[in-house]
Amino acid sequence: MKGFSIIIVTWNGLHHLKTFLPSVCVTDYPDFEIILADNASSDGTVEWVNEHFPEVIIATFDDNYGYCGGNNKAVAYANKEVLLFLNNDVKTEPDWLHEINQAFEDDETVGAVQPKMLSYEQPDYFEYAGAAGGFIDKYGYPFCRGRIFDTVEKDEGQFDEPAEIFWASGAALAIKKEVFEKLGGFDEDFEFHMEEIDLCWRTKRAGHKIMYTPKSVVYHLGGGSLAMGSPRKVYYNFRNNLFMLWKNYSVPELLFRFPIRWLLDIVAAWKSLLSGKQEEFSSIAKAHLHFIMGWKAIQKKRRQISHSKPKKLSGKINISIIWKYFVAGKKKFKQLPSHESQ
Repeated sequence: MKGFSIIIVTWNGLHHLKTFLPSVCVTDYPDFEIILADNASSDGTVEWVNEHFPEVIIATFDDNYGYCGGNNKAVAYANKEVLLFLNNDVKTEPDWLHEINQAFEDDETVGAVQPKMLSYEQPDYFEYAGAAGGFIDKYGYPFCRGRIFDTVEKDEGQFDEPAEIFWASGAALAIKKEVFEKLGGFDEDFEFHMEEIDLCWRTKRAGHKIMYTPKSVVYHLGGGSLAMGSPRKVYYNFRNNLFMLWKNYSVPELLFRFPIRWLLDIVAAWKSLLSGKQEEFSSIAKAHLHFIMGWKAIQKKRRQISHSKPKKLSGKINISIIWKYFVAGKKKFKQLPSHESQ
């Protein structure tokens, strides 16, 4: 049986902790610890947690290091075999750790696991951030079983079997500590968004599986750090996607697919402008500019990753999800054609 270090990063999120932390603290599992990584909150977070949940280990930092930096720093406080990065707006079931543990126990090659992620506000629907596990198309667009772009499916048991996936949502991501540390943790240049996909990509390349386990269920509020559709969120999504692809694409993909993805971003930017979304257009333009400005640093990280022998990675699907969704009208995961992983 694995031990779990549950790490919750927060910054002025006391309102979320009052709602969601109690469910985590009543977890029914024999070997776990909870670490609150506080990014210099000024809303009384530390005092409230100390008073109401003294069993929680509190790691206090001198600044707001974001999701990536806060989690990386908190790992130094972790004493268990598995790190479980949990957002501060996630409600858990009492027995949620048992099935995650079972996924690790069933196959020693499993490096990371994601539970079923449902909406806190609409519990019979999947949640946008992770749903039933993440996949990625040939141009680097991420999507989930149960959520493609803005279409979120109702949970009707269609994804109630364990499955290998490409990426696990950072809202509830369990990963072996030794794997996380060997890979260097989250890339802090990402700050927010897609850092977990980048980590999972590196995890899979290192020979580990990423699994989805449906019998473990969590409920995610979402939008706690950055609101959906906000210019800042758009910026991070576009910039970090380019960061991730440049780091992780094989040489043929970099030569033939990255330029297409760049052009698709430009199309998206002009579509936003023509639709009257000036801030969204500016965010995409800024994302591209900052990618160019940060290219040398990303190229240096790319050189540290072996691309000499591209591996077929389960969950990396050889389709264009843009075409399937917007042109062919395929809004649900099971409507997509079955394709071999790349």
